[in-house]
Amino acid sequence: MFILLVGIIIFIALMGFTVGSRAGLSLPEKFTKDMVGFVQQVFYKPTSYIAGFFEDIANLKSLQEENEILKTSVAQYKQEAVRYGNLAETNQRLQENLDFTEEQKNRHNYKLRTAQVISVNSDPNNRVLNIDIGENAGLKVGMAVTTLDGLAGTISHVSNFTSTVTLLTALDPSSSDANAIAATVVGKENDTFGMIEKYNPQTGYLEMTKISENSKIAKNDVVMSSGIIEGFPKYMIIGTVKEIKESEFGLAQVAYIEPAANFTDWKEVFVVIPPEVTP
Repeated sequence: MFILLVGIIIFIALMGFTVGSRAGLSLPEKFTKDMVGFVQQVFYKPTSYIAGFFEDIANLKSLQEENEILKTSVAQYKQEAVRYGNLAETNQRLQENLDFTEEQKNRHNYKLRTAQVISVNSDPNNRVLNIDIGENAGLKVGMAVTTLDGLAGTISHVSNFTSTVTLLTALDPSSSDANAIAATVVGKENDTFGMIEKYNPQTGYLEMTKISENSKIAKNDVVMSSGIIEGFPKYMIIGTVKEIKESEFGLAQVAYIEPAANFTDWKEVFVVIPPEVTP
């Protein structure tokens, strides 16, 4: 049937061509032209739809690739932002450390050695840190160790290149290794003395004992090392008085002190080096 239709169209077209020159198209020619256009339309539209379909698939694939590139770029940006933030934080911390050591050197007659904390013992019965400097940096047992915030502890063991720091939170008068710290109050150095002998893990406070009953120590006073024990520096901030009570026998006072140092986040510490042993 289709072949017959095509044959009729061709026949009519040939008939039209034999007519000769005319100003317009004859009716058979118009019919032939319309039929040819119809056939072209029948075949062209599906072809264009198919071509458009594959073009859409290609565009979709291109969009997916662009999306993956954007996702990768965003991930890299986030990573770089975190890295920049860490670098900025580290730079700020190191600058604070430098400012702190310079301030201490200018105000007091001792120097500070910066040390990196390399390990932490979280055992409540053995609260110590290990740091990355030792005898090579002039460290000795008994030297004070501080942070930006306040006194952290003392050097308890020294090797050539590392040292162990026993923290204030390990203070216990019943321990044979206990080293009490002589303390006083900022602004009341002439009439307030005591000994930091104990840390209470239940309250989180240090206990300052042997305070005279006539002492004017008060809540919110700032406690620091007095320096009366040889080899231990003066002016090391220990903490803030939170409570004061009479001693067990009522002949002295006991102050409960919130430590100034943070004992949970360790990065760098500073070892106080007396001038006479500075290498």
